[in-house]
Amino acid sequence: MAGDQSGIHSGDGTVGKALDVLDRVAAFGRPVRFSELMAASPYPKATLFRLLQTLTSQGMLALDPERSSYAPGLRLVRLAHAAWRQASLAPIARPFLDALSAETGETVHLAQLDGAHVLYLDKRNARVPVDMFSQAGKVGPAHCTGVGKAMLAFLPEADLARLIPQMSFHRHTPATLATPATLRAELAEIRRTGHAFDREEHEPGIICVAAPILSSRGRVLGALSLTTATARSSLGALAARAPRLSETAAAIAAEAEAWQFPDDAGRRAAIGG
Repeated sequence: MAGDQSGIHSGDGTVGKALDVLDRVAAFGRPVRFSELMAASPYPKATLFRLLQTLTSQGMLALDPERSSYAPGLRLVRLAHAAWRQASLAPIARPFLDALSAETGETVHLAQLDGAHVLYLDKRNARVPVDMFSQAGKVGPAHCTGVGKAMLAFLPEADLARLIPQMSFHRHTPATLATPATLRAELAEIRRTGHAFDREEHEPGIICVAAPILSSRGRVLGALSLTTATARSSLGALAARAPRLSETAAAIAAEAEAWQFPDDAGRRAAIGG
């Protein structure tokens, strides 16, 4: 894994460490051996082994004894499905994504913020699929993706000020916004127009237009995008579809509120956070 992006805090204790280990196992995208985890682990060997044993005994990880490798366990899979159904935009947005995909013929993405990154919740492929990084369940950078910038632009300033220092500003392509200043300038323009573009900032030849999904109070619920390749379309053509994209994002937001989409602030208040 490149860098330590675990996000755990000193007060998180054993639970925080265990969740960090789960993140690290999942990030490999395949069964992983203890030696591979140890090579990138911030924990002593004995601590890592104990955490893995606990996670395995609780069904959060599965150990393949023949290959001595760890993978996400069935209990974690069940929890993930429950979270997807109950606390994700994906089930609510599904019919809207289907309709937008059928209407435009382009790739449609649904995403939410995951710290300084974006988590792709769902995807509809174009009629003629385009090979690209994004897939449901994958995590990508927020500073150089259309969905990421669309969400960042409408965050409260305090949240934005907290997240920007967490970004690597890695230059994926020559077009990547590589400094906080250039990102902030872009976000100001997105707030003005109501939509964002990916101008080959994450992958060469891949462009998109994105719109935020906002609650009636302006809280960022997620983002929606139409993505294509420069070989078969243009930013101008995508811009012409921005109003339709924003209309769909507003419809998803309205449906989410009707289904009482979980409110982070409300949950924290309920548990005394």
